[in-house]
Amino acid sequence: MPLALRDLQAAFAAHIMGADRADLVVAVAGDTIPAAARLGVYRHHVFASLGTALAATFPTVQALVGTDFFSGLARAFVGHALPAQPVLTEYGADFAAFIAGCEAARDLPYLADVARLDWALNLAFHAPPGDRLQAADLSTVAAQRLASMSIALAAGSALISSRYPLDRIWETSQPGAASETVDLNSGASNLLVFQRPDDAAFVSLSAGEAAFVAALLAGMSLEEAAGAAFQGDPAFDLSTSFARLLALGAFAALQ
Repeated sequence: MPLALRDLQAAFAAHIMGADRADLVVAVAGDTIPAAARLGVYRHHVFASLGTALAATFPTVQALVGTDFFSGLARAFVGHALPAQPVLTEYGADFAAFIAGCEAARDLPYLADVARLDWALNLAFHAPPGDRLQAADLSTVAAQRLASMSIALAAGSALISSRYPLDRIWETSQPGAASETVDLNSGASNLLVFQRPDDAAFVSLSAGEAAFVAALLAGMSLEEAAGAAFQGDPAFDLSTSFARLLALGAFAALQ
């Protein structure tokens, strides 16, 4: 008896994930290429295509571990989680968490954080563009009112904190970069990822700046965010840090 459409779809999805089904083979037409071989080709194509998509989204991870190692990671991840949406640039949200729990990457403890940075850059690049806060926009806002305002970061912005020097790891893994060994114990990093007109980028933040940005991302007012920054770093300079972030175009326009 032929499989009902719903059962056929479920069997096909299970096949893609590696579960061979005799009833599915019967349901697939074959000619000079047997049905089982056709299904095998399709499974291989799905894994290869999704692996290519992951490599495009996580180029720094691939640069660090090499094509073969990355292909193994990608294949394992695809077998763990197929896309839930048709846009492949949105595939890989859980890749960093997968790497963190992957036995094969156990000796690369920084790799999951690198994947988090790659993913954040991907999200920032594809975020919808929007107007940015300009210094002139603040000229008519009273200082007292400004302190109580919540100023949002631009769409796609993210704060990535790591115990490892992610900025140096990223820089030395870029095409054409000089070969250099990064001391993984040289210090933690706090990176603000944000969208630029034609790409996405990141800047390194001090501990105080990171606390300030984290508070703003949590919806705190400028006054509350400054308090959080001072608590984490008594040397935090609000005026200097705010001006720096403003010049970078890190803030969304006032609503």
